[in-house]
Amino acid sequence: MFEAAASGLGLAAASAVCTAAGEEAYNYGKNIVNNMRRKPDNEADNDLEDNHKRLKEKAKKLYARRDNILAQTMTKLVNQVCEAWISRVMKSEEEVRELEIKYNDEKSNKKRRSQHGSSKSRTDLSNIIAEKCDELHNLWLEEKSKIGILVEKLPERVIIMHGPKPEDKPFLHSTVEEILGHLRDKNVKRIGLWGMPGIGKTTIMKSLNNYEDTAKMFDIVIWVTVSKDLSLEKLQHKIADRLKLNVEGITEPEIAQQIWRELKSKRYLLLLDEVWDFLDLSLIGMYESEMDSKVVLATRYLHVCSDMDTHLELNVPRLSEADAWNMFKVKVGRNFNIPNVEPIAKEVVIECAGLPLLIDKVASNFRRRDNIHLWRDGLRSLRRWPSIKIQGIGELIECLEFCYENLKDEVQKDCFLYCALYTEDYEIYTDPLLECWTVEGFIHDASEFRVARGIGHSILKELISVSLLEKSEKMNHVRMNKVIRTMALNISSRRCNFNILVKPHGAGGLQEAPDEVEWKQANRISLMDSKLGTLPEMPDCNKLSTLFLQRNWELKEIPDLFFRYMQNLRVLDLHGTGIMLLPSTISVLKCLRALYLHSCIFLVELHLNGLEHLEVLDIRDTGLNHFPIQIRHLIRLKCLRMSLSNFGIRHSSDVESCRNVFSSLYLLEELQIIVDSNNQSWELTVKAISEGVATLMHLTSLSICFPTVDCLKSFISTSQLWKVCCFTFQFSVGYHDTALYKILGCFEYQNMNCLKFANGEGVDPIISEVLLKTHAFELIGHKGASRLSDFGVDSINKMRGCLIEGCNEIETIVDGNSITGSALICLEKMLINNVPNLKTIWKGPVHYGSLSQLETLTLCKCLKLKMIFSSGMIKELSKLQHLEVEECPEIEEIITESENIGLEPDVLPRLKMLVLSNLPRVKGIWTSDSLKWPSLERIKISMCQILTKLPFNNENAINLRCIEADQSWWSALECQDDAIKQRLRSIWFQSP
Repeated sequence: MFEAAASGLGLAAASAVCTAAGEEAYNYGKNIVNNMRRKPDNEADNDLEDNHKRLKEKAKKLYARRDNILAQTMTKLVNQVCEAWISRVMKSEEEVRELEIKYNDEKSNKKRRSQHGSSKSRTDLSNIIAEKCDELHNLWLEEKSKIGILVEKLPERVIIMHGPKPEDKPFLHSTVEEILGHLRDKNVKRIGLWGMPGIGKTTIMKSLNNYEDTAKMFDIVIWVTVSKDLSLEKLQHKIADRLKLNVEGITEPEIAQQIWRELKSKRYLLLLDEVWDFLDLSLIGMYESEMDSKVVLATRYLHVCSDMDTHLELNVPRLSEADAWNMFKVKVGRNFNIPNVEPIAKEVVIECAGLPLLIDKVASNFRRRDNIHLWRDGLRSLRRWPSIKIQGIGELIECLEFCYENLKDEVQKDCFLYCALYTEDYEIYTDPLLECWTVEGFIHDASEFRVARGIGHSILKELISVSLLEKSEKMNHVRMNKVIRTMALNISSRRCNFNILVKPHGAGGLQEAPDEVEWKQANRISLMDSKLGTLPEMPDCNKLSTLFLQRNWELKEIPDLFFRYMQNLRVLDLHGTGIMLLPSTISVLKCLRALYLHSCIFLVELHLNGLEHLEVLDIRDTGLNHFPIQIRHLIRLKCLRMSLSNFGIRHSSDVESCRNVFSSLYLLEELQIIVDSNNQSWELTVKAISEGVATLMHLTSLSICFPTVDCLKSFISTSQLWKVCCFTFQFSVGYHDTALYKILGCFEYQNMNCLKFANGEGVDPIISEVLLKTHAFELIGHKGASRLSDFGVDSINKMRGCLIEGCNEIETIVDGNSITGSALICLEKMLINNVPNLKTIWKGPVHYGSLSQLETLTLCKCLKLKMIFSSGMIKELSKLQHLEVEECPEIEEIITESENIGLEPDVLPRLKMLVLSNLPRVKGIWTSDSLKWPSLERIKISMCQILTKLPFNNENAINLRCIEADQSWWSALECQDDAIKQRLRSIWFQSP
């Protein structure tokens, strides 16, 4: 054991000796090798500096490439290889920073270390840096060799714009829904949204951009604010940026090619806001594609829409009273709860005229007013605006004045300012307005009134186009809203020779005339629609050219010397006043060109002495009880409107006098004679007048009632102008309970030839002859004809409108079996009312082209009518937009299946409105849901108890936005499935 231990100890000792010897030998050898490899200190220093410099260069080069790639990731997507490379560069950058620290430490510690130690440390660091340089270089080479590690990033489908949500504002929601409906229509490629500044166009466009359904419909939505100073080149670059295209350094045509290539396979929606003028989108690179792409533009000017070839123009209306009120309340917030503030707030909203931008600015102003005294002061300031500046409104005024300044000439500016004479939002009848423009001298170089009216209508169209005037819902009427009128009055006050005086009515209406100074300074005065009972005795107003006193019902008398100092007066409107006669000083009005006296029901004497230059005279519905023979002296008269309701010819000598009166008015161009159709005392008077009128050679418009067909025949046979068809006519033949032409109410421009034939019998050749030149025909209470086509196909083929009413013997409108060609080829509006024996609209074959222009069809009280669309008829109705069927008890189907077998899905492609009322037996519109109904927007249903199914599914009627019906009908409605029911529920509105 001991031996073993000794032996072990000996081995351990031996091992220790060997180990110690080995370590010494190893260290000795290592020192020899290091001494062999070690360079002099100066060489180690040089290597370190060189490698450090090389490291900085390699790092800078690599980081630049890395940063360039990171910049591209803003517009491009990176794959996993690229992501891994970027991560490795980032890691290397951290390691380089650590080496920089070591390098700086080495330099600062150099003096404190031994020469031996210092040389070794620097050499080691230099070697590490050299290896890092190789690594950085390899990373740079790796990226450079791998082309395509970046792929293009797709632009966002929609970039959300800041703005209100449509669902929060009902007026926005309905407009956006309407636009979306049109965007679904493949026939509509471009939509123009136009309206005055501040009306909410941009808000609507933003809502359309943000709307969830918009993103679902298009691959990409492109928004561009065009603005006035944006060039086509800048617009092109904006679109290129939106598409994330690199267009740096290339020409505009090349950019256009890139945009086209990018978009040709996409369905895009281009939203152009604030478009000021025509833009040629093809130069940008945006052409009409096969992908059903769309363009919606917003502009102040209607003509811009036309220039841009829009398929549909939507005028943005002012807010309704309810919407304006709600918007104002929400914007004002908590201060709306101030006691007794609501009546003041309503007055404030009225001053804003339904303009969203103005409501927004004014509400923000009133939001800061925390007591009722400040609210009252704010209202006073608002009513005195723009003489008192209100914060936030200046921008709107500048926009409005720009529209005025941008009018092409002084004529348009004068005509616009003249409209400020009418009270705010007044329905201005365009016919007398154009007459006033003409006699005031605004419209030059018009040889006749018809030419002047044509020029005037062009000016009106332009003023509407630039949103300075608004179209009224009433045909042939326009409006000027409160804000625009305030601006116009402000401008006129700065214009030389255009000083307009209008007096605010207040709550009780204006009761006192202007003071002496106001009369003297004014060029034009409007005191219309007031409660004036008296006028000043002899105002000094030599500069006055227009005086509006109409509808002052309490004005019974005009002082005898009132007109003495009005020698330059050209327009005098007294209609609807309570005057009984004109004062003697009317004779001093040597410059008077237009005198309006209609509806002066107490006027029994008419003194027109001295008015030799009068061109327009309106004496309809006055109290005159005798024929005004004195008008024969008005030899320059061009336009005369009069009525014969209160008088007729009592002596045979009067016949010659009437005839001579009109014979002497040889310059007369426009004549309208109104009669009481039920009062036959005017028969001889009209015969005498018609004989005199037949001699007139400058007539351009004639509206007259003939008591009999023979009277009409006599006029036709003696009128030289009739033979050459030089004038527009509105003829009423026979006795009827109204002098109005109902059919003309369907047309925007009523300057068309119209014939009303009332309580006649048979088919007289003279009626057929007049029909050859007639555009609108009313057949009332007729006997002896069973169809309209009995008057001759050629005679009815120029008709654009037709009303058939109370004709008990009419059984069909056209009998295709008795004609050889197309019929009613120009007809746009057909109204059939109280025709109890009507069985069909069209009987027999329907020749191609018949009814091809029909837009509106209204059927009412046709008791025996069972079928609306006979075989082949519906195929011709490609332009039908409005169908209304009321009180036709025998109708069971709107489109009868037996007459329309194999009906194509795309029939009635333009039908927008369907009204069904009091149809007790109707059980269906169409037998199935096979029709597309692509344009249908609105259905109104009432008293159709067994109509329990609609021909709609989730795919057709894509533009349907409203079903108006009562709750009981909706509850009984049956649908194929819940999805369809839910869709229809969202657009159902309960009837009021």
